[in-house]
Amino acid sequence: MAPATHDALPTLDRSGDIPLHAQVATLLRGFIRSNKLAAGAVLPSEAALCVRFGVARSVVRQALAALATEGLIQRESGRPATVAAQQEHRRLVQRSTGLYEQFAQSGVALQTRVLAFARAEPPAEVAAFFGTSKLLMLERLRHVADAPLAYVRTWLPVDVVPGLRAEDLTDASLHGVLTRRFGLRPGAGRNQIRAVAADAKLAKLLDTQAGTPLLMLQGQGMDQHDRPLEWFTTWHRAEQLVFDVDVSNGHESVHPRLQDASVSVDVDDGASATQHDPLARAEALVAELSAELARLRSQA
Repeated sequence: MAPATHDALPTLDRSGDIPLHAQVATLLRGFIRSNKLAAGAVLPSEAALCVRFGVARSVVRQALAALATEGLIQRESGRPATVAAQQEHRRLVQRSTGLYEQFAQSGVALQTRVLAFARAEPPAEVAAFFGTSKLLMLERLRHVADAPLAYVRTWLPVDVVPGLRAEDLTDASLHGVLTRRFGLRPGAGRNQIRAVAADAKLAKLLDTQAGTPLLMLQGQGMDQHDRPLEWFTTWHRAEQLVFDVDVSNGHESVHPRLQDASVSVDVDDGASATQHDPLARAEALVAELSAELARLRSQA
């Protein structure tokens, strides 16, 4: 409750073109998405918000209606609005299928906006993986219900995707396009999970605060002929996404590295998902990432 009425809350810009109700909604939305107003928290009354922002009740009602439409708050007649429990999305990290396919399988519509797609100079480790610096860099922002969920940066070899355009990838699956148009099926690889703090760029893209904990998934994938196909890094909003790791008796494919709060996960194409000593490995993964997220939140 304190954040919504705190004196340090930014004031409204009454001389600009942005409507007052949209500004009020943006401020409250920021507190909710940064977990300063947690699920179940009661918002100040309409009268209190009118006083705090110096606006008419109609402005506050428009702002709250927008947040309710987005699913961020719940409103009942005669009762204060409360912060709604946010939908928790899940991603199976040792599958080569991408976020788009996994969400589609669970009935969730994932929106994709292409931010950039062009030739670029890759980092040394990326060039070493592909054996060439002739690469395309693809940057995308993924949304669910118009709320940002993940920012993705992908590197692809220039010579394997001739004629591929940015518009081909808007609201589309990269893996699906690679398979349908170029006969390239993503296969085995390795993914690494890391807890990181959002820098200024990531905070702006993901509509959160700088320093907010994010879950970063980085991976390298081969095609069906065991040739380097993609190198990707995805930054996810940690409060909206859960990484699932299947465990069963078999060979080891989860490798916690506790010293740097990262976990490497072998990736397959869906044919198998086996790990050695699964309980210990899974517990190590959960404990380390939870500890690192708690540390980052304490510093935010």
